[in-house]
Amino acid sequence: RRALDSRCPPIGRRASGSRLCLGRAFARPRGMSERAALIWCPFGDADSAQKVAAILIEEGLVACANITPTITSVFRYEGTVQCESEAGALFKTTEALLESAIDRLAVLHPYDTPAIVGWCADHAAPATLDWLTQEVGPDAERQEE
Repeated sequence: RRALDSRCPPIGRRASGSRLCLGRAFARPRGMSERAALIWCPFGDADSAQKVAAILIEEGLVACANITPTITSVFRYEGTVQCESEAGALFKTTEALLESAIDRLAVLHPYDTPAIVGWCADHAAPATLDWLTQEVGPDAERQEE
């Protein structure tokens, strides 16, 4: 127990006085090369976000999408600061499919120049990585309902 505490950066102390450590619970297991990746993209409405999400999931490029039906976006357009209501979508995929998912999302998106941002997650729960790798890619072992 002490060896684990000494290797783990402390984030605080428990009532018992032992150190708290969160990093080990979400570390990638040794030998696991795949990382989780996320894509953020706003849409004009939740319906268009859901339609695009369904296509990306069917094609095996993302495992799921979390859609927030109403966000407020503030941006500059044609020299003027604008404020619009949009729907936000957070897509979950793997590092290996991140570029392909972004490229396909850009084609499917109803905007002429959608704001699409993707990044790799530094850490993810091992069960999340297992689920992602089962649900995405050409050889995915998708669960039939």
